[in-house]
Amino acid sequence: MSQEDRFVDIEIKLAHQEDLVESLNQMVYQQGRRIDQLEAMVNKLAEHIRNNAQSGPNMVNDRPPHY
Repeated sequence: MSQEDRFVDIEIKLAHQEDLVESLNQMVYQQGRRIDQLEAMVNKLAEHIRNNAQSGPNMVNDRPPHY
């Protein structure tokens, strides 16, 4: 194998690695955005639960009058 062939082989491998790194970077970015969305959702749910806990007993959990 000539030195030129070795350089071409290395350049091909480097191009594949750059593509892989870019794909992984995009995946990490998307996962980070999804984590941010989920954290916001959890915070809203926690706030909703706190607000409902402060407003008194929930009518859904009360027994109907015929019991």
